[in-house]
Amino acid sequence: MPAKTGAQYIDGLSQRPREVWIRGERVEDVTTHPALRNGVRSVAALYDLQHQPGLREEMTYASPSSGEPVGLSFLLPKTHDDLDRRRNMMTRWAWTGCGMMARTPDFLNVAVTAWAGAAEYFGRNRPEFEKNVLSYYEFIRENDVTLTHTLVNLQRSRIPGVVDNLDDQVALTVMRETDAGIVVRGSRILATLGPISDELVVYPTRTHLLGEDAWRQAFAFAIPCDTPGLKFLCRESFDVGRSHFDHPLGSRFEEMDAVVFFDDVLVPWERVFLLSDVDMCNNHGTATQMNSHTGHQVTTRCVVKAEFILGLASLMVEALGSGQIDHVQERVGELAAYLELLKACLRASEADAEPNQWGVMCPAQAPLTAGRNLFPRMIYPRMAEIIQLLGASSLMVLPAEADFESPLGPEIDKYLATDDATARQRAKLFHLAWDVACSSFG
Repeated sequence: MPAKTGAQYIDGLSQRPREVWIRGERVEDVTTHPALRNGVRSVAALYDLQHQPGLREEMTYASPSSGEPVGLSFLLPKTHDDLDRRRNMMTRWAWTGCGMMARTPDFLNVAVTAWAGAAEYFGRNRPEFEKNVLSYYEFIRENDVTLTHTLVNLQRSRIPGVVDNLDDQVALTVMRETDAGIVVRGSRILATLGPISDELVVYPTRTHLLGEDAWRQAFAFAIPCDTPGLKFLCRESFDVGRSHFDHPLGSRFEEMDAVVFFDDVLVPWERVFLLSDVDMCNNHGTATQMNSHTGHQVTTRCVVKAEFILGLASLMVEALGSGQIDHVQERVGELAAYLELLKACLRASEADAEPNQWGVMCPAQAPLTAGRNLFPRMIYPRMAEIIQLLGASSLMVLPAEADFESPLGPEIDKYLATDDATARQRAKLFHLAWDVACSSFG
């Protein structure tokens, strides 16, 4: 199957039930459960863009093996133009979710694609692993597989990376090897999009494995989300069951995060990419330059998110008629400065991109590391604060959609309108601001 549609994505989830738990309840169908169904539909909308008239060339490219259109995030970039083309595709997907969906499928698509470009690395000590990586890349590309990942062990001790402090009944560990594959047991976090993905990719975190038993946690592999013994425990949903009017973001873009339990899960040999080699696991992200490619996707999304928030702030100022106030202008200007900073990081990474030893064009790592670290730690918290300051009391004056249909509707229309917006327009806009800056979703 080449580039899939949203309907094919949803059908695939329905046809392959997996073990998912939310608030003590086992989910029968992730496509219909209230906590997950809207997120499923948002991901489906991404896949539908691949078939939208006028967008196919922007969203897909011809498969090198079948000639069929496949998702452009699977493109192995060889030139600067390839990076530019891929970034345009990722930008389109990011805008579909207002930059709010952190783990759209392109994130892991570019990660596994980077692995494929550096497949020789995986086969240094075990040649079959090189073949496994290439086969898996072709499989996910040709079938447009939706991936999730989990990187971090649950810890009894907070000392990072020290395997001696990770009980082997808690940390994900290879228990034994069989003729069919490896058997793993333990738990990992944090599988964003996990309950609504097709396959789970497991690979080492950036925190280096240490200690004499580290080899037991040194591996990389991929398995279907419906593999026996695999269980997903979801956090509380940010989708609280309200309308798009009341919670425009939370009601659409709930990706869901999950703890993953592995109860003696068998991983077939053909799905194993690294095993027992601590040095290779510790260095794989840098050696394959996977981190550069995922950083490119992350920073692309951050640019979109920053632009969305700047646009939201501008609409808020327009609705309140506060654009002539000095401190309001200063705060909107600050948002614009953050956007330009992120765009500069992204542009620098592409301008300074170079081919690696395997001929894959890799964005420069340093500006991407700057952008992807500054955004969540400094930029986004300040952007949210500015939205709160600009909104002020208007963030508290938020009639629900149902209030407009109540006996108070005429009074709401009269008293909550501004010179530049009806009461309904104002409420809708500031519900969006609330979801960005004040709700659990934002």
